[in-house]
Amino acid sequence: MKRTLLYFSLLLCTAAHAQQILTPDQAIDLALKNNYDIRLAKNDAAITANDYAYANLAFAPRVNGTANKNWTATQTKQEFANGNKRDTSGIRASTLSANVNLAWTLFDGLKMFATKQKLESLRDLGELAVKDQVINTVANVIAGYYNVVQQKQQLRNLSEQLSISEERVKLSDAKFQTGLGPKTDWLQSKVDYNALKASYLRQQTLIDQSKATLNQLMAVEAGNTQYDVMDTIPLNLDLSYAGLRQEALQKNTGIKVAQQNLTVSQLQLKESKGDFFPVINFNSAYNYSRVNSNAATNSFSPVYNQNGVLTYGFSATIPIFNGLNVRRQVNAAKLNVGYQQLALENTRTLVDLSLTSAFKDYEYYKTAVTLEDENLGLARENVMVAMERFRQGVSTVIEMKEAQQSLEDAYNRLINARYNIKLAETQLLRLNGMLVK
Repeated sequence: MKRTLLYFSLLLCTAAHAQQILTPDQAIDLALKNNYDIRLAKNDAAITANDYAYANLAFAPRVNGTANKNWTATQTKQEFANGNKRDTSGIRASTLSANVNLAWTLFDGLKMFATKQKLESLRDLGELAVKDQVINTVANVIAGYYNVVQQKQQLRNLSEQLSISEERVKLSDAKFQTGLGPKTDWLQSKVDYNALKASYLRQQTLIDQSKATLNQLMAVEAGNTQYDVMDTIPLNLDLSYAGLRQEALQKNTGIKVAQQNLTVSQLQLKESKGDFFPVINFNSAYNYSRVNSNAATNSFSPVYNQNGVLTYGFSATIPIFNGLNVRRQVNAAKLNVGYQQLALENTRTLVDLSLTSAFKDYEYYKTAVTLEDENLGLARENVMVAMERFRQGVSTVIEMKEAQQSLEDAYNRLINARYNIKLAETQLLRLNGMLVK
């Protein structure tokens, strides 16, 4: 973690006259190393993997041992009816006892096998959950990164508009000073220029906020925004719906997670059904005891006694009646299987719907990019013509403003269309599980 943060700090340090560019691959690499959601998912997966590492011990016997060491001091004084007296005070004894018990389940309705398979499925589920989180995080980083690019392009748009407005102000002022134009044209041009300047400053703030959001995804310091991003948004315009849909139904991690949840619930049902059957155990025990005494309390008491006893045998626990608790647990497990089956079918339909919707967006914005690219060229030409007409005094400031607004709108629509294509492309690759190889 410290090394990656150091790497990011070095990456973001500014040069003398230019900022270091953060590439999409570098942003994704940082997120894969640092992102908190991914690290939490990996921790959950490690827990299930740890449980599975001990799964085979479900078939092993259970062995327990105990040991005790006791000391006794006896003080006994007796007086009998015939007048005899006995004093056995001062007798000390030590007792050592130990035992080892073994219990080995030979049959439990195949429940132990179902438990092992369930732990294996839970391990696989944890791995799938990590992959799903990685894909979602990469998709979010791509969206966050190109949102910064989009905001940067909007800033460039505003910069271009500022240049045009500045020229308008100069022309309006020159016309007013020479008496060829009214002061209202200069005032309106100045108002429009100041409004664009405020928008430019606001856009710089939006860029810093977008970078902070991207930093959160990369799990680096939110306030460290002294870096630059690429100028363009690369697009993949050759995606096919048929191929995407076929791959999505087979490789989508959300569907795979739902399938694995169904498998786990089916194994839990097998575990519950195992309680209907008797449990057969092999039992064995070895008991050892030893007593040492410095004297006998009577003529029949030993001063030393040692015993070692080995016992072994089989036991069967047969379920007869437990308040129908097992039946209740089996029914609950069946309902859970049905629930997971419905969840799987629902996930498939949601993935299919999301894929269809994303591809329609993808197709629409592909057409929109072509159209808005043409519009942008026309709007720029229109501004040049309007500016020349305004310079010659043929057109009004209103006509010039409308032409400039058309250019700004065309630029905004083109930027948004390119960004939305990237979002749709990322969503399609996320849904078919191909965003991360």
